[in-house]
Amino acid sequence: MLRGRDFTRLFLTRSQARPRLLILLEEDGPEWSWNIYSSPQPQNPYEKSSLVVSANFHTKIPRYTFDHGCAYASGLILFPNMWFPNRYFDVVCDPMTGQYAILPEVNKYSNASPSFLGFDPFGKQFKVFAEGLRNSKTLILDDVDMHATKLVNYKGKLGGISWEYGKDDIGRRVLELRMWVKEDVEEPEWLEHVYTLSDDKIVDEEVFVAGVTARGDIVLSMNRRTTCKPFYVFYFNPESNALQNVEIEGFGELHRRIIIFVDHVEDIRTLNIIKTSARTEA
Repeated sequence: MLRGRDFTRLFLTRSQARPRLLILLEEDGPEWSWNIYSSPQPQNPYEKSSLVVSANFHTKIPRYTFDHGCAYASGLILFPNMWFPNRYFDVVCDPMTGQYAILPEVNKYSNASPSFLGFDPFGKQFKVFAEGLRNSKTLILDDVDMHATKLVNYKGKLGGISWEYGKDDIGRRVLELRMWVKEDVEEPEWLEHVYTLSDDKIVDEEVFVAGVTARGDIVLSMNRRTTCKPFYVFYFNPESNALQNVEIEGFGELHRRIIIFVDHVEDIRTLNIIKTSARTEA
């Protein structure tokens, strides 16, 4: 029987071979919460004309938190400004179990100032960057509205993607994606690519860029999930210009805003991080 480090390495290897979409679905009402699901992430979604997958429910986070700053890294989610009795805290959470650790307080510009979660593979550490800290550095893309641009890892290179609906030459509604890629971090130039999508399921709904998979597929998602319509995510390969929609079932009657993270991998080591970092609620 495998134990200790051998089991941990085998579990991580198998999980990395089958990354999933991590889905946060908002539920309001008397007890506002995030319901956390995951679904299969097809490794070659373009093999079939249509795909339907089922989402698995994992846990519920029954606390108010600002949604615009949620971040993901290596199996953990950062919830900024989660409400506890009488005050807000930044919290790191294991989405599979709901266990969390309250982070130390830092001075920000405001509660709405974003925080970012990252993983240092060399030091084997999770790190949180909060906007407004002393000596913080800002990345600037010339002539790019960063509020409408999502930073991504495009095949190991820093990139940014913006999206906007518009009209083509014959008046059809289309979605325009603009992607900037930093080919050389030592050089100031960014390579810009523009893609136009006109698929009916995309132009009939409002979508957002969820992220980019390790294979280089741009993943887009519907903004909201409603009970009267199927819920789709879209995989777009910028090299082949191929687009595929994948229907996700299994959300029940829940419907509201959605946050999606790509390439989710379960790692048993994150459980130890949460357990050793947890603090008593204030």
